[in-house]
Amino acid sequence: MKLPSGTATTTLAPANPWALVPPLGNLDAYISAVNRLPLLTHEEEQTYARQLRDNNDVDAAGRLVMSHLRLVVSIARQYLGYGLPHGDLIQEGNVGLMKAVKRFDPDQGVRLVSYAMHWIKAEIHEYILKNWRMVKVATTKAQRKLFFNLRSMKQGFKADAAAADAGTHRDTLSDHEIDSVAAQLNVKREEVIEMETRMAGGDVLLDPAPSDDGEQAFGPIAYLADASHEPTAMIESRQRDELATDGIATALASLDERSRRIVEERWLKVNDDGSGGMTLHDLAAVYGVSAERIRQIEVAAMKKMKTALADYA
Repeated sequence: MKLPSGTATTTLAPANPWALVPPLGNLDAYISAVNRLPLLTHEEEQTYARQLRDNNDVDAAGRLVMSHLRLVVSIARQYLGYGLPHGDLIQEGNVGLMKAVKRFDPDQGVRLVSYAMHWIKAEIHEYILKNWRMVKVATTKAQRKLFFNLRSMKQGFKADAAAADAGTHRDTLSDHEIDSVAAQLNVKREEVIEMETRMAGGDVLLDPAPSDDGEQAFGPIAYLADASHEPTAMIESRQRDELATDGIATALASLDERSRRIVEERWLKVNDDGSGGMTLHDLAAVYGVSAERIRQIEVAAMKKMKTALADYA
């Protein structure tokens, strides 16, 4: 349609700013697309921020987010040394960017790029701390500060040593370097040593999965477990102790006098020299019967005691 002469023309912003970034494709395509997105002027940023704050305008929020996606990519690239996927770092940074856009106040006199950097880094930091190791290595504020600064400071110390041609290549910090880190980051010396130890360590599975051939792999859980204080083992041990004392006494009480003496002399008495009690022949001589008869009486007594012990348990 041809406009009448003298009619002013204006450039309209895309109806859907999200369509500028391809929904599918590899990470390189995404980075290339967000780097081509136009930046907002200060006036446009203020306008969209007020529309979002006053009218909850989702399209205005989308334009604010889209214009700062390249900032997230740039910040995420700084954390590639932690061994986590670049795409995941960007994704977490985008979450921080959206939080910053939601909380941004245009009347504070600060550009969104400066305000958003804190939120982007905060989300990326939290993601790294949760996923860098199976066990979280930093929980307090001082530990988090050490985690994100200690490695770069160690690299600086190594560079200084190389420049000075010190001839030593240490993986750990010296006492002087520990004091220097503690002073620069305003933390305790012991916290520096503890964080260096945590970062130098690795993850170990307490209970490793079986190997391909079906054999159970050996893990630290085998020698870390304290079976003596395991509830089931404690109950079984208590039951054994009761059977060995009160249970045996009850079972012996169920026998006649001769059978009880034969069992006691054969199994419950120990001589001074550590040897066992009386033999079958010794008891046979005492009662004037054959050794085979003593054996038969012993077997019958044992069966009766076994029944009594089962009833007692």
